[in-house]
Amino acid sequence: MVVVLVLVTLLVLACVVAANWYLWRRLFRDTTRGPGAVRRTGAVLIAGGWLLAVAAFAGTRADIPFWLKRALAWPGYLWLALTLYLLLAVLVTEPLRPVLRRLLGRTAAREAGTGRAERTEAVHEPAPAFGAEAGPGTEPAFEADAVPRADSGAAGAEPGRAPAHDVREKSGSCAVAEARAVPEETAPAGEEPARPQELSRRLFVSRVVAGAAAAAAVGTVAHGTHGVLRGPRVKRVTVPLAKLPRAAHGFRIAVVSDIHLGPVLGRGFAQKVVDTINATQPDLIAVVGDLVDGSVKDLGPAAAPLAELRARHGAYFVTGNHEYFSGAEQWVEEVRRLGLLPLENARTELPGFALAGVNDVQGEREGQGPDFERALGDRDPARACVLLAHQPVQIHEAVRYGVDLQLSGHTHGGQLWPGTFLAAAANPTVAGLERYGDTQLYVSQGAGAWGPPTRVGAPSDITVVELASKQA
Repeated sequence: MVVVLVLVTLLVLACVVAANWYLWRRLFRDTTRGPGAVRRTGAVLIAGGWLLAVAAFAGTRADIPFWLKRALAWPGYLWLALTLYLLLAVLVTEPLRPVLRRLLGRTAAREAGTGRAERTEAVHEPAPAFGAEAGPGTEPAFEADAVPRADSGAAGAEPGRAPAHDVREKSGSCAVAEARAVPEETAPAGEEPARPQELSRRLFVSRVVAGAAAAAAVGTVAHGTHGVLRGPRVKRVTVPLAKLPRAAHGFRIAVVSDIHLGPVLGRGFAQKVVDTINATQPDLIAVVGDLVDGSVKDLGPAAAPLAELRARHGAYFVTGNHEYFSGAEQWVEEVRRLGLLPLENARTELPGFALAGVNDVQGEREGQGPDFERALGDRDPARACVLLAHQPVQIHEAVRYGVDLQLSGHTHGGQLWPGTFLAAAANPTVAGLERYGDTQLYVSQGAGAWGPPTRVGAPSDITVVELASKQA
């Protein structure tokens, strides 16, 4: 088992290193002409970002000042989100590179062909043929050569005329002169030869594609972060329950999960969540786990606004897996002090239905895992039952105990696309309402965010679940 764990760890590290080298190559090496400050800056930026990310995760559970945790968390977590979308953007734009290079190459070839044609036309202007009669006012061609040389008195030579062999020599000289008068087909002044032009096109394409990928990644992360920080939106879902009496028709439960108060999302965010819930005027509030990422000592002030939650039948709380990373027992007491009612494998009877809650499966490591028998074993099966359970995977036990509706969170809806596919692989339902036999499961996408305070493709929500009686 240890060997497998080591091999998996090494494989993950190798993939991370390869992905970051690929990013450095596309964003910095391919966009510069040679080694220099830009490439060194890119290497430092990527390595430094990952160091901050590791420090942010380690600092969450380390005994260091809370201000330092916050200082590490913001850049470290955001770097993870930015790296993900930089990688996706560069991969998506990869097929554009050869297409753009070919288009630029064809354009350059057409321009070069037009330029050569114009230069060739200018060079090859018609000239009088050798020996042709010159026009008026024009001296005969090669007039100087027509003068007899000193040895022109050779036998057979006509006076005033150059010997035949001399004419041939002059003809040859004329041809050579004409040939030398035609310039070579080279690139115009100021333009690079063919090979440097190709390199220049590659550099241009690399810069354009890298700039577009970087802009897309930064824009995506900025939009997703803004969506989290502005606070969750309200969703409304109607769930019919066969056993719900007519008197309880329209009973509204405000479901909130995965607030994740911590070094990034603090008291201000908690206040937004509380104000949003109270504005819905629910009959009951259900906080279904992952309230915090940190100790009561660090996050007690951030959670203080929860004392302002208002509902006719009160606010209830069950633990999530992150409570067991943060001191679950202390947080159960803290939320009780703030006015919430923890349901630790317990049940309470409300007008119209029973409300039960079970601990998160992470509690099994501390001997505080879910106990469905304790929470549901002695209930009246003729009454409708609503169960609060943090993880959707607990639905299978809920079905066994005849629960009518389970309210869960945990998945964040995937939080960062394409994380939706990973969430779907690990959970029976990622988000929304689904039926399992006679039991219905509703999964909230959560109000906050874990790690990067960013959501892409999975907006945060608080859901008002309205129970409907089939008798109404």
